[in-house]
Amino acid sequence: MIQMGITKTALSKSALRMRMTSNTKETRKNIFSVKVTILCLVLFQCHLVLAQKKPSRISRELGVAEVKDSTKQSPKDLAKITDYLIISHDNDTTYVDTTLSIKKEYKFNYLRKDDFGVMPFSNMGQTYNSLTYNFQNTKLMPSFGALGKHFNYMEVEDIYYYRVPTPLTELFFKTAFEQGQLADSFFSINTSPQLNFSIAYKGLRSLGKYQHILASTGNFRFTTNYQTKNRRYIAKAHIVTQDIYNQENAGIRDDNVEYFETGEEDHLDRSIFEVNFENAETMLKGKRFYLDHAYSIVQKNDSLDKNHLSLGHILSFEDKYNEYSQTASSDYFGDAFVSSGLKDRNTLESLYNQLHLNYSNNIIGDLQFNISNSNYNYGYNKLVVLNGETITNRLKGDVFSAGGKYHKQYKGFDLSGELGVNIAGEFDGNYIKGTTAFKLNDDVFASATINHSSKAPNFNTLLNQSDYINYNWQNNFSNIQTQQLAFQIKYKQLANVSVDYATITDFVYFAQDDATLQVRPFQYGGTINYLRVKFENELRLGKFALNNTILYQNENAEGVMNVPDFTTRNTLYFSSHMFNKALYMQTGVTLKYFTSYYMNAYNPLISEFYVQNTREYGDFPMLDFFINLKIRQTRIYAKAEHFNSAFTGYNYYSAPNNPYRDFTVRFGVVWNFFL
Repeated sequence: MIQMGITKTALSKSALRMRMTSNTKETRKNIFSVKVTILCLVLFQCHLVLAQKKPSRISRELGVAEVKDSTKQSPKDLAKITDYLIISHDNDTTYVDTTLSIKKEYKFNYLRKDDFGVMPFSNMGQTYNSLTYNFQNTKLMPSFGALGKHFNYMEVEDIYYYRVPTPLTELFFKTAFEQGQLADSFFSINTSPQLNFSIAYKGLRSLGKYQHILASTGNFRFTTNYQTKNRRYIAKAHIVTQDIYNQENAGIRDDNVEYFETGEEDHLDRSIFEVNFENAETMLKGKRFYLDHAYSIVQKNDSLDKNHLSLGHILSFEDKYNEYSQTASSDYFGDAFVSSGLKDRNTLESLYNQLHLNYSNNIIGDLQFNISNSNYNYGYNKLVVLNGETITNRLKGDVFSAGGKYHKQYKGFDLSGELGVNIAGEFDGNYIKGTTAFKLNDDVFASATINHSSKAPNFNTLLNQSDYINYNWQNNFSNIQTQQLAFQIKYKQLANVSVDYATITDFVYFAQDDATLQVRPFQYGGTINYLRVKFENELRLGKFALNNTILYQNENAEGVMNVPDFTTRNTLYFSSHMFNKALYMQTGVTLKYFTSYYMNAYNPLISEFYVQNTREYGDFPMLDFFINLKIRQTRIYAKAEHFNSAFTGYNYYSAPNNPYRDFTVRFGVVWNFFL
């Protein structure tokens, strides 16, 4: 026992030294940029507050009184919360919401969106294992791949634009694991009623509880939108730069699994566990420039005008790469061409241009016709000769497409549809989607959607090069064909039921090769039938509420696509105003559970999940305890999260003898400032 104690102490100190030396130049640079960004935003706000002793130009032009001097203004002169608009890339508009609700609790995480259906790894900033899939698709081009690195990668549809009567700021903060923090700073201002700018940065550093598992990420966003006074010309644009860095340890070693599952006291310190390697890192980095603008040729001046005609253009340029580096080769991935200094980097440069003609008529509805060009350049900077065969280094070319959209509202029905087809180029592809929605009243809503898609598999399944011999391939896969039929019906908060049924042909997936036992892509020649039924509701009794989300799934291709039969999240919570309504509080407990199934494993070399059929995981509860407070526009979050007993590194274990020992208490705050 004395020897065991000495070993544990030595290992702890060794692990601590290794973790302290993990502060690489890259992570220090990331933390510095987070601090500089927050400092600049705070100083900028202070400048604005001091500068607003006189009515600002935006207030004069919009006719909005200064919020700062609200004691001298009547309520009707003050800016309303509904005036602070948030605009999506397809022009859906909402407004800033500073309320505290259970939905806000579900979104208070690293992704800043509801994470039902995904299972996080042991450290914030790592990847997520998907418990469910949605095969609805309206894309014509293959994606980059490396899907395990893209959960926090912001695509075009993740960027929002703003229109605010007074400057708006939001500051988000949440503690991380061991060392570091998560911060998201946002600022938006209208310099005139026609022109808006916003700037935001989300930065993370989290050391993690296991060895060599540090995560450091950054998402910088700059947006602007402009419209002329007569709204004849409208433009939206954004610049986004992102980097997602992870130390990779490939999970704890197999001979350490027993210590975790039995809950042995000497291994409750997770840094004691030995991992597969401690010399590997991954980095996903990308930048994007995006412009969407349109000019009205024939413009509606009021609701009585029948016709509207506009010409629009979308330009998007994106440059990204995913890199895996390792100081020395490891038997974990098999034989390698070199023994040290391994570095795999695949890049994608894509330029997208679309011209679209929009026509609107009171009788026929809204019509759009578009033509587009996609220029792509994916690959590597070298050729690989393997077993006498040459693996190319580039997939590049141009694809020309045509498509259209339609939308019409008629007597409570909302009809919409869109289609697209590649008419020239190396990649074939097409899709068609139609939706019918009906709103009987404010309480009842129903919709039906049909979608067909044919699209080439992701680039990294078609071509991959690596310093590890078994991770070099060039495939000529067929298009993946999907058909999906989806229904939804919603009645108040009592029930929200959605059902979708999909068939997938020529599905491409990652799995271990029987000969080499290494991971590579395969194409399934059969048809997968996939059914999902999701039920959501909330039951209230006084100040208590029970919020439920239950998902049932069924598929017929075990070994190709595995999902749990049931996934559930149930939250019992209490809500109440306190201190003469100066404070609003919510507190409760959330239960998460999914049935046992063959959960996908993760391969950090290619940043992809792969199907495994040797061990089942799940069938255990996870409990989160939370207390949330709202004081004016400030929301304060505190949560005891149950995470470690669900997973260790990259390998998931049910740990039946140790299901409730590991909780991490984390705190966070969201501030909103209306200047």
